[in-house]
Amino acid sequence: MMDLSSLRAVLVAGKGGVGKTTVTAGLARAAAAAGKRVLAAEVSYEIDSPTPLADVFGVPHASEDPIRVEQNLSIALLTPHAGHLHFLRDALPMRVLADAAMKSAAIRRFLLAAPSLAEMGVLYRILDLLRKRRYDGTFEHDLLIVDLPATGHALGLAQVPSAILKVVTRGPIHDAVLEGLRLLTDPKQTGTLLVTLPETLPVSEAIELARGIGAHKIPLAGVIVNRVPNDPFTSEEREALLAMHIDNASMLGARSLPRIDRAKESIARLKRELGHPPITLPEVLDEAHLEAMVSEAFGIRRSR
Repeated sequence: MMDLSSLRAVLVAGKGGVGKTTVTAGLARAAAAAGKRVLAAEVSYEIDSPTPLADVFGVPHASEDPIRVEQNLSIALLTPHAGHLHFLRDALPMRVLADAAMKSAAIRRFLLAAPSLAEMGVLYRILDLLRKRRYDGTFEHDLLIVDLPATGHALGLAQVPSAILKVVTRGPIHDAVLEGLRLLTDPKQTGTLLVTLPETLPVSEAIELARGIGAHKIPLAGVIVNRVPNDPFTSEEREALLAMHIDNASMLGARSLPRIDRAKESIARLKRELGHPPITLPEVLDEAHLEAMVSEAFGIRRSR
């Protein structure tokens, strides 16, 4: 398992509904408690779309510009619009030209509709935020934790640098994408954290995603299996229950044993196929325990 405390960017990925946002928030709070300046960001392809990350932190909304929500911790939306705007500001000789270009509805529609350009905007915004420095020369954000959308979008972000570099061989777009590719593939700077559930379909999708990002040389930092059911039985108690041959329909909690077995097999499958012993989170877990478990799992030492 990679030590996340040394990274600049952590990409939290997985199937929708597995708890990525909750894990993102727990990791962000753990790193902030360790004294890092953390930006937790949610990818959004529309500025006005719902922002679950803001809900987790109990604030009314998130915006394209970072909003401080706790000590050492801010949140933001990563949108293609913000990435395109900052790219044009860096590439064009005058900022006013970039602002004028992004006010054009036709240009905005093209940038969102053209293949890979939306993902390029998100990637450039990540670069832009990681570059920002304070007055003393230190980074504005020590760590950027990105709550990625569902699996397909995560793969899209992984694929965009190599796809664009094949057709754009020079110029500011080439240079920006190459910088993004170096960031995404550098294990000293970036790691992907996969979140899944202890069920067959989410685990299969997590394995497929891991192989997809691996094909693009993006480091896998670890795997979290969320909502793992508690197994209260000893092996002797389990044998006694199975020997009773009680009809499932008449036995309170009869469905628990198959569910526990599926969870164990799912965890074993992840370890077997990905080579990463997963971190498991129980079904009932409050935010304080989540933060403590994430801190311990990833070697983040708390400073307060």
